[in-house]
This record gives sequence, C-alpha cells and structure tokens, in this order.
Amino acid sequence: MNIKPLILLCSVSAIVLASCSSNNCPLENTVLCNYYFYDIEGNAVTYTDTITVTTLMPGHKTVYVYRKLGELTVTLDTPDSTLVINGYSETPTTVRRDTILVNQSSTHDHIQLPMSYFNAADTLVFKYSSISRNDTIIVAHRGYAHVELPECGTHYFHHLSDIEATDAAIDHVEIVNPLVDYKGNENVKIYFNGVAE
Repeated sequence: MNIKPLILLCSVSAIVLASCSSNNCPLENTVLCNYYFYDIEGNAVTYTDTITVTTLMPGHKTVYVYRKLGELTVTLDTPDSTLVINGYSETPTTVRRDTILVNQSSTHDHIQLPMSYFNAADTLVFKYSSISRNDTIIVAHRGYAHVELPECGTHYFHHLSDIEATDAAIDHVEIVNPLVDYKGNENVKIYFNGVAE
C-alpha cells in the first residue's frame, strides 16, 4: 500500500474540515426583545425620563439590611460581619426575587430586555422618575431552542403571543415582530401618553 495517497487524502480532509469552522456563526448572538418608543401619534421618540425596569420573578430570598445612625443604609445578599463590627445593626429581611434589567436609564429611543426561558409570560415593571405611578407590561411568549449550525451551539428564541400594559405613562403597546432572536429587529412598540416623555 502506498502511503503518499493516504497522507494526501488526510491532508485534504483536514483542510475541508477546517474550512467548516465557526466562521459562519453569528457574532451578535445575544437574544433580546427590542422595545421601541413612540408618542401617542405613532412618531418615534427619544425617551428622556429616567426609568428603571424590573422583572418580577417567582419566589423570595433573604437579604441583609445594615443601618447605622448618620450613615446610608446598606442592603446585601450575604451577611457581612465587618459592618456589624463597625456599629451597623443587621436585619435579615425576606424580599421578592425580582431582577433589575434596566437601572435608571434615560435618553434612549429603545431598550433591549432578555426574556425568561421557563415562564410563559414575563412581567416587567417600569418605574419613572417624573411620576409616582409605575407601569406593568405583561408579555406572553413561547420559547424554543434554535440551532443555526451545529458548531454554533443552541440559542433560545421566543415567539411573542400577547402583550398588555397599564396606563401610568403608557398609552398602549403593540407587537410588531413576534420573533425574538439575535438579529435586533423591533419586536414591541411602546406608545407613551406624554406624561413620561
């Protein structure tokens, strides 16, 4: 048996396999739902009020609140004995497991938010700096695994099925593209009633 053709065949196979590398995988592959801002007439607007967006999560957790006269209150997820040594009082408190997704953001025309893998709906609370009432948006969706190419791994895409919102600063919301993927397309329009613009 001649070994040269075997070496040549192995070399060609290696080159072909190397050409099937992950260069075909998308670079921007974070799956986010894109919420764009509009006024009540449907004109795109830049949101100038400062907002914080929180997602409500099931269950509760214990946090530790530290207080000392004349000092700012400190809240931590784990106990800190050095604060107690420095004169702070420690109070364990049970709170919801909510997660802040956007913290005091302003001057944007849209926001991008992750979606839960296992819940059938996400509950988002919009807190505004200029008004005392909050808005709640409930987004119903179905998640599913998506494989672009085997070497790229699996991503979790979502299909939006329904959306509703309260009316503190929001007039109404609308799904414009139900597919939530990593392409960055507009998924939801939020129409503000003028209070928080």
